[in-house]
Amino acid sequence: MESPLKILKRHRIRPVKHLGQSFLVDNNITSRIVDASEICGDDIVVEIGAGLGVMTSMIAERAKKVVALEIDPKLVNVLSEELKEISNIEIIHADVLRYDFSSPLGGNGKIKVIGNIPYNVSSQILFRLIEFRDHISSATLMFQKEVADRLTAAPGTKEYGILSVIISMYAVLSRIMTVPSSCFHPKPKVDSGVLKMDMREGPLYPLEDHDVFLKTVKAAFSKRRKTLANNLKDMDAVCSRGMDVSTLLVEAGIDGRRRGETLTVEEFGRLAGAVFRAT
Repeated sequence: MESPLKILKRHRIRPVKHLGQSFLVDNNITSRIVDASEICGDDIVVEIGAGLGVMTSMIAERAKKVVALEIDPKLVNVLSEELKEISNIEIIHADVLRYDFSSPLGGNGKIKVIGNIPYNVSSQILFRLIEFRDHISSATLMFQKEVADRLTAAPGTKEYGILSVIISMYAVLSRIMTVPSSCFHPKPKVDSGVLKMDMREGPLYPLEDHDVFLKTVKAAFSKRRKTLANNLKDMDAVCSRGMDVSTLLVEAGIDGRRRGETLTVEEFGRLAGAVFRAT
């Protein structure tokens, strides 16, 4: 496999800062990420941020089809040139935050997702994947290490937060590896972490309403130093309907003097259920 640095030089590509471009230039790491995604011959894979096409070509050797998403028009041209001989790759010039992840299968079945995602929109991408969770079997993604640490954090730790709860509700997370900053061009200031998300068939805890769950979690973490009871008082659904926070907490079996970061995913599910039933 050709060096990404040679591809960059050949096409005279300079990384675009506002797009968060930082190219993985260690092909051994790229190969390990593809291995971790466990792609097989019947899989349709969507790659987020295909970039120079190095990972794309590796995926294409194993998958039935690869949909390569790329927002930078210059890199779309690079992909078209570098991958023109590979028949099972579809290159799409698109913003991942607007992409319909159900489209590769016509709304039926499930895809696999893989990518070195832009760090500046990693949270938005995760929420987008959760939105399409019924159409995704797994996602193997590279994050800034700090984000990877937050996603895998346990209750009661300072890293535990909104993303930790929401992702754990809908997916089983596995930490694949840490990738040093020296493996990228340009070299970022931080290391990266690769995680694999295997989507659950259903949420970890039965939920009546996904949107209420999201709003409840966000409210609980809105002011980390405040107690759960005080944060819930400021929640829009509670304020607008005059709900009694104490009653909600009793129904959920949760002490309102606790802080949001101490609650387990199951407890958030119970709390969201209490809020939903009160609306």
